[in-house]
Amino acid sequence: MRTNDREADPKIKQRRGVPDTKRKNTYVKLGLTMFLTVGAILLGYDTLFGHRVLVALLTKLMTAVAPVLYGAMMAYLLSPVVNFFENLLFSNAKGRLWKRGIFPAVGARSVSILMTWVLVCAFLYVLASVLLPEVYRSILQLGGNLENYYNTIYGWMEHLLETNPDLEHWVMEQLNISYQNMNTWLRDTLLPQAQQLMSAVSGGVVSLLVFLKNLLVGIIVSVYLMATKELCGAQARRIVYSVTNRTNAGWIVRGVHKADDIFSGFVRGKLLDSLIIGILCFVGCSLFKFPYTPLVSVFVGVTNVIPFFGPFLGAIPSTLLILLASPRKALYFVLFVLALQQLDGNVIGPKILGDKTGLSSLGVIVAILVGGSFFGVAGMFFGVPVFACANCLITFLVESCLRRREMPVSVAAYASDIPAADTPGEQEKEMPKAEEKNGNNP
Repeated sequence: MRTNDREADPKIKQRRGVPDTKRKNTYVKLGLTMFLTVGAILLGYDTLFGHRVLVALLTKLMTAVAPVLYGAMMAYLLSPVVNFFENLLFSNAKGRLWKRGIFPAVGARSVSILMTWVLVCAFLYVLASVLLPEVYRSILQLGGNLENYYNTIYGWMEHLLETNPDLEHWVMEQLNISYQNMNTWLRDTLLPQAQQLMSAVSGGVVSLLVFLKNLLVGIIVSVYLMATKELCGAQARRIVYSVTNRTNAGWIVRGVHKADDIFSGFVRGKLLDSLIIGILCFVGCSLFKFPYTPLVSVFVGVTNVIPFFGPFLGAIPSTLLILLASPRKALYFVLFVLALQQLDGNVIGPKILGDKTGLSSLGVIVAILVGGSFFGVAGMFFGVPVFACANCLITFLVESCLRRREMPVSVAAYASDIPAADTPGEQEKEMPKAEEKNGNNP
């Protein structure tokens, strides 16, 4: 054996004390795995039973990047409008000439972003100039009628108690207990915490100013993100392909596109659907001359954003408000809201949203309840698309495992204890695209 071959032999290298690279890499990976495992255990213990350092750190981080999150959300919602203006004004020959002739130094994207924000500002101005004065007048009218409403409710309660002596005795006992509890609360809780209440009020003003500042910075961030959205997407894909192989990176990119399709379809569609429902409610209540029409329309439109439970959350307080003014009109309003929700559920909603989520009714209810219990109203809204993405991922993993085991993937095949074979139509439906291309191209 030659000298060079002997020196290249791994066994000889090991005997001479030359470190084995493969073994060294194995030790490094093992040590890194143990370090990450121990760190994850310590972080989990601290989060559940300790000082929750990680939670505090994440809270501070979210507060610091709040303007960026606001900007990203606004850019995500307004990107279709920017694309619309780009395709409308700069895609055809006339648009290209207009871009080159009138705006030689300004790009199509800049003009489209400018027109998008002009449209948003005009919409907000019209909405505020039409809606806010009406809502203000409704609130003033409600405040002026509080005494009449009090007398009406007092008359109802007095008549009810006079006709039911046992109920009157129970109500008086509860009122005495409530009166004593109120005195105790005022003496022991409210007065000592008056200073904290003043601090909370001043803190609310400061929080409002901070929110406005974050909103202004978010608008600037959204302009930058919309102007460089292709570059941001390319950089994100570059990072993905740098940390994993080509196959896994392709699956990650496809998963992101699927999640974007679910979120964009649901969030944008639900906001547009709620706006249409609010406008239709305003028009209908104005035609039927319901009291507090602007205020009721805002309730119905805003709460309609929440799936499934939203219509009830908006209709119940609105009905009670109208009931104080006129019980007959309250009944008419209930019938009107039921008709409006049928129109939304059977015509407007399917036309705008379609079947973007792919969740069943039970899945939507579970998503709303779980999301609302953890994150409040925001969780009730975003819980549905998040659960839809999780459902899509689980479905993909289950079907992939079944295909590897050469078993049917359709749900109908598992109606019995022994899975039945898929129908020919179902097999063609589940055929991979690559096989279809191979079959079409000789």
